[in-house]
Amino acid sequence: MMEFLKKLFNKSEDDFSGSESQNVRFILKIDDLELGILEIGILEFKDGLWIFQYSEAFKNQSKYSKVIGFSDLSKVYKSDVLWPFFKIRIPGLKQPMVQEVLKAENINQNDEASLLKRFGRKNISNPYLLEPA
Repeated sequence: MMEFLKKLFNKSEDDFSGSESQNVRFILKIDDLELGILEIGILEFKDGLWIFQYSEAFKNQSKYSKVIGFSDLSKVYKSDVLWPFFKIRIPGLKQPMVQEVLKAENINQNDEASLLKRFGRKNISNPYLLEPA
């Protein structure tokens, strides 16, 4: 029974074959009582690559720490696979409720950018919001 539940809620690299979306852009931000909406950075999928970079507003503040996996504020990060920090925002695709949403909204379960658009706005593991730009 436990193995069944693990398979239902977990996802592996095999669950994704990349993203079919052409160019997609997301804004990672946080809603702070003192600072208001603070843009942390931009995540893009462009020409087959995921790209992340911090915003100038985030670089110029001192309240929040760097995002896990992105230690250099000045670096433009590029990867052909979506980083775990963002991937955890996509739920396990074998869950019946998720399957219903994918079918009803005609979302390709192999398109990570579309999955992030649909499911990635909030995550219980961190306070950041990820919104399509």
